[in-house]
Amino acid sequence: MKVSIITASFNSASTIADTIRSVLNQTYPDIEYWVIDGGSSDRTMEIVREYEPQFKGRLHYVSEKDKGIYDAMNKGIRMSTGEVVGILNSDDYFTDMHVVENVVKALNDNRALDAVYGDIHFIRDGKPDKVVRYYSSASFRPWKLRFGFMPAHPSFYARRKVYEENGLYALDYKIAADYDMMVRLFYKARIKARYLKQDFVTMRTGGMSTKNVQNRLLINREDVKACRRYGLYTNLFFISLKYLFKVFEFRRIG
Repeated sequence: MKVSIITASFNSASTIADTIRSVLNQTYPDIEYWVIDGGSSDRTMEIVREYEPQFKGRLHYVSEKDKGIYDAMNKGIRMSTGEVVGILNSDDYFTDMHVVENVVKALNDNRALDAVYGDIHFIRDGKPDKVVRYYSSASFRPWKLRFGFMPAHPSFYARRKVYEENGLYALDYKIAADYDMMVRLFYKARIKARYLKQDFVTMRTGGMSTKNVQNRLLINREDVKACRRYGLYTNLFFISLKYLFKVFEFRRIG
């Protein structure tokens, strides 16, 4: 079973080497890796090319102007050929070398599964051993989508047919196209997915959704938009309740 891992990048020279090495270190051998770059002006693509020989033909890349990260993800899904597809952002890296191996095992053990997902954690850049937040997907249930909850998107691996049957990432969102995808798949399409008790990905703090107050307000509005698009009732009050629970994700670390 071939697994396609897609990394969308743009001026990611300071972090993408960690991302690439974590793919190289995966124990599962049948990985097709795609770097979809938005036309970086720094050393991002130079670094990608430096690692190309180590992939022995399994690394593919393009670098051209695009419409943003979700457009890049869509491009990667279209160009890739794996039976299973996952996203690994250029600021992130796999926490464990067995992540992809465990994904494949779960999907092989139950052919009725459409997807799997797990946990992620956050660090401050330069302090990889200091966990500042642990995001567990263990308690996720589709009904919680109306309250802004979703599985940790960087841990989400789906069979290709899921995207073929339900479409790619919507480009009319600035931040929440991943949430739109989760509502579409878990609420509208009712996909069959399984939680894996594993920390999939290490993420650096400072993502777009939490960059500032304006972005937090925007993502709340876009979450409401996504729910209403697929007929799931919610409102800004319901969506904002997720922040009460996120406090505990930080507290359990300290």
